[in-house]
Amino acid sequence: MAEHGFESNDDYEFQLRCLLSSPFEGVRALNIEGDSNRRRTAFGNALARAMEYPHILYHDFTQQHPPQPDVILPPSKDEQGREEPGIDPFDQILSEACAFSEGEETILILDQLQAADFREHIRIYRFLQTGKWEFRDAAYFANPAFLLVFLISEEPLYHSLQKSSYRVWVSSISHRQVPYRPEDFGLDEHALPIMEALSALFEILQMTPTRSEYERLLHDIGDHVRTSDHLRHAIFAWTEGVDRQLLYSDELAHLLDKVVDAITLFVGVDEVELAAPTDLAQ
Repeated sequence: MAEHGFESNDDYEFQLRCLLSSPFEGVRALNIEGDSNRRRTAFGNALARAMEYPHILYHDFTQQHPPQPDVILPPSKDEQGREEPGIDPFDQILSEACAFSEGEETILILDQLQAADFREHIRIYRFLQTGKWEFRDAAYFANPAFLLVFLISEEPLYHSLQKSSYRVWVSSISHRQVPYRPEDFGLDEHALPIMEALSALFEILQMTPTRSEYERLLHDIGDHVRTSDHLRHAIFAWTEGVDRQLLYSDELAHLLDKVVDAITLFVGVDEVELAAPTDLAQ
């Protein structure tokens, strides 16, 4: 999933296995909950691409002007010359999901459901139960074996809809502790005191950086970090979801100093002579 824009130390393999093996007879749905931001959207899109399904469809209920479809049908008129309104983008994408799922694996991502009319929640619930989508006297049928629906909302889902889906929590930070070692980043044992001091710091912050975040942090530590303030800036810059207020609190001052002391022993202290500012008028 990291290759598709979502990185976390947390493992979602168990939840996905349970979802795919569920005995639910209708269309399987994943209810993606978590800390309020677009991280859930990133999770859903990255998971869909990591699963390598041939078709991934996305609909955002807050999007006022959805993109035009690949094929634009001309307006139709009845015998009395009355023009039929265009197909709603939501109905369009549901019918497409049904059509694709007839022969190939398909994922449909419905994002920002809190902005949808409550009647649409009921329609989605009925669809998950029956695999049948209806609009304008037409009916479209999904193949439950080939279709997955991801549900994302800023607010709790309609009760019946929630009961018909498998719920997963996506946190803004990684809670699972990862015992990084110097050799994981091409360093020797002399870097161990720095990493041990960082571990104590992150334990109080109640988080562990992902591998790429930790790698970027180590780069700044080697090249730039020489004070506690430097370290605060580097941690805040690279670690998503870190509690900034706690990071800058007096409670962590001694732990930050320990990391800086370990850095000093590892890389030494460079004396930097600041150049006089250039007179731009010259």
